[in-house]
Amino acid sequence: MKTLSVDLGERSYPIHIGSGLLEQPELLIPHIRGKQVAIVTNETIAPLYLEKLHKTLTGFQVTDIILPDGEQYKNLDVLNQIFDGLLKARHNRTTTLIALGGGVVGDMCGFAAASYQRGVNFIQVPTTLLSQVDSSVGGKTGVNHALGKNMIGAFHQPQCVLADISVFKTLPDRELSAGIAEVIKYGLICDAPFFEWLESNITHLVERNESAMIEAVLRSCDNKSKVVAEDEKESGRRALLNLGHTFGHAIETHQGYGNWLHGEAVAVGMVMAAQLSARMGWIDGSIVVRTIGLLEKANLPVQPPMDMAPDDFLSLMSVDKKVIDGQLRLILLKGIGDAVVTSETTAQQLLDYLASVCH
Repeated sequence: MKTLSVDLGERSYPIHIGSGLLEQPELLIPHIRGKQVAIVTNETIAPLYLEKLHKTLTGFQVTDIILPDGEQYKNLDVLNQIFDGLLKARHNRTTTLIALGGGVVGDMCGFAAASYQRGVNFIQVPTTLLSQVDSSVGGKTGVNHALGKNMIGAFHQPQCVLADISVFKTLPDRELSAGIAEVIKYGLICDAPFFEWLESNITHLVERNESAMIEAVLRSCDNKSKVVAEDEKESGRRALLNLGHTFGHAIETHQGYGNWLHGEAVAVGMVMAAQLSARMGWIDGSIVVRTIGLLEKANLPVQPPMDMAPDDFLSLMSVDKKVIDGQLRLILLKGIGDAVVTSETTAQQLLDYLASVCH
């Protein structure tokens, strides 16, 4: 097992990475305040891992809250199911919520924990590669709105993250690839040696090689934890973690939540960011080629949906969280491992680029 720390002073917490961690109570119990625990999971994960987690939590008063599975259920109506479960079982302020699932479960459970009785503790037990390397770390929680993704939420840090890579045995291939997109992101934004490692090891990740998986999760979480420690509330550097996300969120919203997986949309968004960076003269075209090649080896899409026009992108990107005072900020590349937040792209440059890639 490898352990990292997210350094936030008194609110620092560990990220444990390894195999078989779900069955190790000593990793979870120190982070549970009282006797009450609520496990928030979904219909897909519950039959696979809920009983195993129950055994690890022997001696606690455990409430199960099982949500429907899918990005389309990441909304305020379904969030209320968590509050219903907590209130019916009379959970108090010392309760601990445990998110057992992927990014949707983690985001909703975290938002519920931030809101219930004005804030209770929670633990992340992510069950997808994407959630282990990205959404479970850093305290971003929330739900989607019909007009925009992740527009309603709160920053609320977990007490602990338990990244058990043995759960990848039951992860569908498409979900695995979606997670690899977020892994590739870290190489592009801040870790050129990691990008090169991925170019040499991408086949091992696709084949679920255990040592390659642990290394990918470890390097990704290490990169993210350092950025979060510098900029917890995304006032500056943390925005770099959104490489590809402004384009990607537009794709997810336009296509209908759940039709494109988050990682698939981000993969296309990273290609678009790289292409726009090249058009602006910031990077060489070979970097675009390397980025596309790596994503394709991970079985990820690299072109925007056929039915999205430039205006579709522009209208949806205009409500993105990275718009400040009417000015769209994009995360673009100056090189591999060198991402920047910029407002230098003009509306005309963006429109011309979109016209060149949209069918």
